[in-house]
Amino acid sequence: MIPDFQITILGNTSSIPVHGRNHTAQVVRFGQTCLLLDCGEGTQIQMRKFRVKSSSISYIFISHLHGDHYLGLMGILSSYNLSKRTKPLTIYGPRGLDEIITTQFKWSNTRLTYPLSFIETRADGLHLLLEHPQFTVHSFPLTHRLPTTGFLIREKEGLRSLIKEKLQERKIPLAAIQSLRHGKDFVDASGAVYRMEEYTCPLPPLRSYAFCSDTRYEPRLAQYLDQPTLLYHESTFMEDEAARATLTFHSTARQAAELAKLIKAKSLILGHFSSRYVDLQAMLWEARAVFADSELSEEGATYTILPPNE
Repeated sequence: MIPDFQITILGNTSSIPVHGRNHTAQVVRFGQTCLLLDCGEGTQIQMRKFRVKSSSISYIFISHLHGDHYLGLMGILSSYNLSKRTKPLTIYGPRGLDEIITTQFKWSNTRLTYPLSFIETRADGLHLLLEHPQFTVHSFPLTHRLPTTGFLIREKEGLRSLIKEKLQERKIPLAAIQSLRHGKDFVDASGAVYRMEEYTCPLPPLRSYAFCSDTRYEPRLAQYLDQPTLLYHESTFMEDEAARATLTFHSTARQAAELAKLIKAKSLILGHFSSRYVDLQAMLWEARAVFADSELSEEGATYTILPPNE
């Protein structure tokens, strides 16, 4: 069975929470494992609003230390403590975030009820952060006003399904079945060969999700992102504000679409909208003029990442 791979948007605005939009935060669910990407102010309120169980989160990834991307973190960590959480939690984030967390807990005299680990991210290349049995998470550098990373979540190959007709034709040893399901040929003691391609069904194409929080338009991201199934890219401005986007190290909707086209993404979600835009429809048209499979992120919406051929 193919595990669910879903993204739930909790916030999609930029620096100011206005027009009913909230600061950046997303929950990624892969199978039974949940990750939180960024944690802007009000994230746990959004979780309650959209019935996302905060207790299900095992890993938190923070892209950078601008407040609209992490100021909700201490609230969630404190709530975990008040609810007597015992499940371990790992936070991945830039240098300095561990000091912020430690300082706040120090001066509130907080003693955590759960193991909390911190892993510092680097904004100088592609780095493996998490090796999960079902997926990996890598960081990659974005171009912003301070060290910032995006996150790439890639599905791993699962177990292969056996072709039933082949099982009926020939009695297959248990050791061979285990080997074949793991994608490996098997040779028994008599020298008989069981080839994986003959006895198992092909695996569906692997899925991936690329999260680009705050960044200036960077074609060089193509070296890290190769045909992601879904790309989330900030689109703070429209193209008539391209100069301002460059000055503030942000992107336009058209530039987000240009990157999606360049890296051959299957689809694109736009987010991190400037407070100057009440109606976002023109921004969507701007992106779709370049990359047809573009859509606006919607708070509370869940996007299911299907295999590329479905």
